[in-house]
Amino acid sequence: MKVKTFAELQSEGVTPELLFWVGCAGSFDSRSQKISKKLVEILDEAAIPFAILGNEEMCTGDPARRAGNEFVFQMLALQNIQTLNGYGVQKIVTTCPHCFNTLKNEYPELGGHYEVIHHSQLLKKLLEEGRIKVRGDVFKGKKITYHDSCYLGRANNIYEAPRDVLEHLDNEIVEMQRSRNCGLCCGAGGAQMFKEDEPGDKRINAERADEALGTGAEIVAVNCPFCLTMLGDGLKEKDEKVMVFDISELILQDKT
Repeated sequence: MKVKTFAELQSEGVTPELLFWVGCAGSFDSRSQKISKKLVEILDEAAIPFAILGNEEMCTGDPARRAGNEFVFQMLALQNIQTLNGYGVQKIVTTCPHCFNTLKNEYPELGGHYEVIHHSQLLKKLLEEGRIKVRGDVFKGKKITYHDSCYLGRANNIYEAPRDVLEHLDNEIVEMQRSRNCGLCCGAGGAQMFKEDEPGDKRINAERADEALGTGAEIVAVNCPFCLTMLGDGLKEKDEKVMVFDISELILQDKT
């Protein structure tokens, strides 16, 4: 997609206003790679100068800290902070709430001070400013339910931005029984993405999939690559007709 790195642009004497933090899932998971591409398309359409770190981007360290390995977290974080500060990065956008929370709330204590926004906040701003536009007819009349990711919702109190984005699609938003500050985790938080579930009667993603199906929605909208994977897997086992999309994918499907 011809996305340039900070190193390439600075060698040309250019400092972009925005860093797109791609994240581990957005880089290596085939499903989440599609979301990374969608955000790049949106940034290009809105004519926002941006760059990525490329091979210089390490994991934020979120899974290591959640799993109790503080040493590995700080090692990764300090390496990232050195890279970011070296390029003079001031503003970061990410599609992953885990990266968002770590960069925004946990890097400052180690010397990393940046303005960090989630792509749902960016989409809301671009739509309100008219820098990207949607037709509003592709999903007209369809029922969409929105899943609040833990690190965007309860951890950072961001509930309305993603819903405001979905309202531009002229659809019916139906809420799950547990939503906003009472939302249920998809089952991947706290480094659970990388290990087997704890013993229990029911897998968390299966329980959340049941709640999504209970709304009668045809589409489940998410804002997190972990949630995308977990709910996608849960719904495949129950009803393959109900699809899970990141909000950026829904916007681009309805784009003018």
